[in-house]
Formats: sequence, structure tokens, C-alpha cells
Amino acid sequence: MRTLLVTGGAGFIGGNFVHLKMQQGADRIINLDKLTYAGNPDTLAEFRDDPRHVFIEGDIGNQALVGHLLSEYQVDAVVNFAAESHVDRSIDGPAAFIETNVLGTFSLLDSAKAYWSALDASRREAFRFLHVSTDEVYGSLGPSGKFTETTAYAPNSPYSASKAASDHLVRAWYHTYGLP
Repeated sequence: MRTLLVTGGAGFIGGNFVHLKMQQGADRIINLDKLTYAGNPDTLAEFRDDPRHVFIEGDIGNQALVGHLLSEYQVDAVVNFAAESHVDRSIDGPAAFIETNVLGTFSLLDSAKAYWSALDASRREAFRFLHVSTDEVYGSLGPSGKFTETTAYAPNSPYSASKAASDHLVRAWYHTYGLP
């Protein structure tokens, strides 16, 4: 049985991902969401009685909870959609963005690395940590043009800076520790 830990799975993008994976016949999704202003558990209503979908209200920054979920459900991949994600809200109150997008991502990475390190060789090789970013990390585009994966980072708001920081943490965990 393949098990995904989806964080932020009650948000708009995460919720759509959960719907897609469930429609595709996912074996099991452990859906961890803090249910802040962006999370809506009603988007997952059709899965309330589906044993393949386990919803947990919680924070990616709670390492004890995340470590428990990884071990209890023998997770094969983490898909991280969890984020504070509105530019205007980040300008009015940047602390929540730093807490979730930077410190929360660090905690999630740390928990995933500890879990992954203890797996047997074949499960360790198959494990994945997938992190969802935003085009906001590249700055402002203007009326034309496009960003590519080689565009330099140029975050212009607390939101985009916090997402850029989380992207760099994920990249560092891959290059430093080999976390796939």
C-alpha cells in the first residue's frame, strides 16, 4: 500500500490534489491541515467515510505529531502544500508567514529526514519529499514575459520571501542530506 502524507490538503490547491489522487485510486492519503483561513474541510466532505483518506487537524511545525504520522502510517512520500499564502496578509502580519513557511517547513523536513533515515534501503530509495512553491519567489513579471526554473529568485513581499526561504531549505536538505 502506497501512503502519501499531504500537508495543507484542505486548502485550494492541496484539496484539489487530494481529489485528483483519490479519483486516481490512491491507496491512502494522510491529510494534515492546520485549518487556518485558507483551509476548508468541507472540500473533503465526500471522503469523510473513505478509509483511504485520513484527515488530521494539525500543524506541520509539530514535530511530534508529524513524526508519529510518518511512522504510524508508514508514509512513502510527503507532498507539502502547507503554507500561509496571501501577499496582502503577509504585509499586514509577516510573523505567521515566517512561522509556517520557514519554521514549519524546517520542522517538516527535520521530521521527514529522521523518518527517512530509519527506513530500510529499498523504502529509503523510493521515498520522496515534494515541496510546492509559488511563482512569487521570482518577483514581479510585468505585462509580458515568463518565469522559468532558471529565473533568479527576487522575492518582493514577506510571503514570497518566506516561500523562497522554504524552497532553499528543501534544496539544502536534498543536497546536504540526500533527502529525495
